[in-house]
Amino acid sequence: MATATTYILLIFLITTPFCSSSELTDESFMSMLISQSGLDFLKQLLVNNAVASITPLQLPQIEKTVKIPFLGGIHVVLSNITIYHVDVPSSYIKPGDTGIAIVASGTSCNLSMNWHYSYGTWLVPVSIADSGLASVQVEGMEIGLTLGLKIQEGVIDISLLEGGCFVKDIIIKLDGGASWLYQGMVDAFQGQIASAVENAIAKALEQGVLKLETFLEGLPKEIPVDDTASLNVTLVNDPLISNNSIGLEINGLFTRTEKGKVSTVFHKNSQSLVSCTNSPKMLGILLDEAVFNSASALYYNAEFMLWTVDTLPDQAMLNTAWWRYLIPQLYKQYPNDDMNLNISLSAPPVVRISPHGISATVYADLIIDVLEGRNLIPVVCISLVIRGSGSVKVVQNNLAGSLQLDDFTMQLKWSQIGKLHMYLIQPVVWTLIETVCLPYANSRLGKGFPLPIIHGFTLQNAEIVFSDSAVTVCSDVTFTDSYNYSRSLGYPSRWIQKLL
Repeated sequence: MATATTYILLIFLITTPFCSSSELTDESFMSMLISQSGLDFLKQLLVNNAVASITPLQLPQIEKTVKIPFLGGIHVVLSNITIYHVDVPSSYIKPGDTGIAIVASGTSCNLSMNWHYSYGTWLVPVSIADSGLASVQVEGMEIGLTLGLKIQEGVIDISLLEGGCFVKDIIIKLDGGASWLYQGMVDAFQGQIASAVENAIAKALEQGVLKLETFLEGLPKEIPVDDTASLNVTLVNDPLISNNSIGLEINGLFTRTEKGKVSTVFHKNSQSLVSCTNSPKMLGILLDEAVFNSASALYYNAEFMLWTVDTLPDQAMLNTAWWRYLIPQLYKQYPNDDMNLNISLSAPPVVRISPHGISATVYADLIIDVLEGRNLIPVVCISLVIRGSGSVKVVQNNLAGSLQLDDFTMQLKWSQIGKLHMYLIQPVVWTLIETVCLPYANSRLGKGFPLPIIHGFTLQNAEIVFSDSAVTVCSDVTFTDSYNYSRSLGYPSRWIQKLL
């Protein structure tokens, strides 16, 4: 039963993020809602897996001496008492004011055991003994626990508020020996067998919670995105528990992998929690636009957004001869010299989200470098402000996206070859942005970044909902298997099995 208890708690945590090593804040930029349908899904996983994992369950040996007239004391021993089958026809998981109640009702289980008796009497100067097997049917069993949830220093703290088991009815059938003769005597052990079942399950509930507390201490504290960034999934504030859902508030900002902190201060723009009212999904994840802007600021500060273009589909464009009619002085001063296009961001891109969708403004410098011999000579710098509209989608457990060009403005920032006719250059720059820059950017955006879902669980049939300053992912969830789940946590499967 320790397996069942721990599994209850582990299943609840499939979407629960954990403490980050970055500085803690009471402000959240990501929030999550597990709906009643999500809780029901978790409950069904619990039932299917707990039944398989708690059997066989060994109970303590029971022995008793019974005094019978004329025979004296009869010593009866029930040993090797084992629960080998459990059937759960009805169960539910219900959040409430004090925590989460998980109840399996109408449960039945089958036990097997060995029975043995011995006695001596003054009528017969030798010991008399007999033994055999017995099958036990337990009916109407109620198993339940209530978990208290709170956030303490960025990590979820779980406590067992109440838990136990109640056995309503028990039937014992003896086999072997003169079982028909002793059936009535063994029936007297019904209360002790029921008590042993109830105590074993109650003890397992307590052990499961204690094991989970230890387990949580070793879980990863951030979700790696790449070698540069991680996603801070620190929990902030206590869970928001209603009568049909559980809400969680998460830091959600991008952090430097090696530093573990955000270098820019962000403020939450969206005010509402997750809302998937028009989409009855199991799970909702809301991301404030600050999450995306923290990513752009991080990669900008890490000097990650620098790009030298030395190859183009039309390679002739990287020679001054191609530009002789657009920028005559460039060709005149550097005739037939090869060129590079050096693109760098001049400020972090700005992401804006509205009910109509997502947009981005990118600030970049385009520098034309001329290759003269072994020397690289910067000759022109053009400042660009690129405006685009974006789309987002869920790819497995990642939130991915793409960007398309809406418009852009450009102006000459500096020049070593005199003034330029910018209107002549603008169509060429538009083509470069659409055919070179955007495909490169979209190849990166298409990979996306991970949402706070433990591997082994996968988002399914996800829908995207835009609102003021936030985007919400409304999705169902599927579960693969316990082997993949144990691997996803970063621990050997044998360690997870030992935990369970």
